[in-house]
Amino acid sequence: MSKKLLRHTSFWYTATSVTALIILSPLFYVILTRLYNEDIDESLIQRKNEFIGSTLPSISIADIETWNKFNFNAQIINDSSIKNDTIFNSSYMDTVDAELEPYRELCTPIKIEGKNYTYTSRINLVEKEDLLKSIALLFAAFLILLLVGMFIINRKLSSKIWKPFHEILSQIEKFQIDSKTLPELKETNIEEFNRLNKSFENLISRNRNIYRLQKEFTENAAHELQTPLAVFRAKIDLLIQSPNLNKDQYDMLESITENITRLSRLNSNLLLLSKIDNSGHHYPKKTVNLNSLISGKIDFFQEQAKQKGISINIDVTNNVEIYGNPDLLEILINNLVINAIQHNIEGGKVSILLANNSLIIKNTGKPGPLSNEKLFIRFSKSDPSGKGTGLGLAIVKKIADLSNWKIHYSFSDELHVFSLQL
Repeated sequence: MSKKLLRHTSFWYTATSVTALIILSPLFYVILTRLYNEDIDESLIQRKNEFIGSTLPSISIADIETWNKFNFNAQIINDSSIKNDTIFNSSYMDTVDAELEPYRELCTPIKIEGKNYTYTSRINLVEKEDLLKSIALLFAAFLILLLVGMFIINRKLSSKIWKPFHEILSQIEKFQIDSKTLPELKETNIEEFNRLNKSFENLISRNRNIYRLQKEFTENAAHELQTPLAVFRAKIDLLIQSPNLNKDQYDMLESITENITRLSRLNSNLLLLSKIDNSGHHYPKKTVNLNSLISGKIDFFQEQAKQKGISINIDVTNNVEIYGNPDLLEILINNLVINAIQHNIEGGKVSILLANNSLIIKNTGKPGPLSNEKLFIRFSKSDPSGKGTGLGLAIVKKIADLSNWKIHYSFSDELHVFSLQL
């Protein structure tokens, strides 16, 4: 499933921002905690230095108990196991709140009257925890606001920046190669979009020239071929009427006539396809009564089917009117019915049903379904040795597409079924 460019870039921008937020928030908290602990450690060392420098020289062993009573966060304990300064986290019971509170504690060895003691100093970390949480939440809130703001700004800015691109895309989507008007591409202040405009203009110019030359060549070639084909047919008709022909010569001229007829039909079909391709949008449309159109062709269809002993059943009792080009619609119906007759079997049958804005044509024929992939491709034939040009169903598909109709093939109950949804 495709995405719009702006939505695609916004998705990755948001995903990257959220990932950064998830990674940076705890990292920021860890770094902040470390910095705060370093600051606490400096305070503890400063307290220790002040104690050793000013208080320790005046304390005697007899003063220790009294000194401890008046200093809650600093104590002198009778412990000689500490050899160096040690800083660590600890917890102590708060008698007021009856809960453990975190502390940062320093232990350092001291001597009083020549005897080894340990000086301990501690700082409560409860305020630090609250402070760090507040700072972390503030940082996260600030970062979220920053990312949301940047996302909104980026989206609005991107919409403005990409506006010329969408205008160019709209012009490309509306462009028809056979249109007399050219797209109006505005000058922008972005070099890449100006280059895109220039490239698109050059592409239009080249393709219009190619289209014009191809159209002229196809039409001229088709028209030029009609004249020699008509001359060939006329002269062969004169030869056939000659009384001096033997049977072999007559059969040869009949074969030549048949091939000229086929070539003439092929030329007419190619010319028709060329006209539809080159000027399909210019075929005038009007309301057409499909019942009258089919009823007017019944005698022609019966005559074509009689040669192979094929019966035609026609059910067009429902009155159906559609909006389209009557000439193209007649060609489409002719090709479908003639196709059903040509690819039928001796003594077979053809059914033409008109109901609910659908034209359904069924016919007997070779057993098994046809290939849907090749059915409507030009010069594709189920029987390579057949006399058809391989363009009949291609013309049907082209007219259906031009008129926004749906043509569908299926094989059911040993019948080939073509359904045209009008």
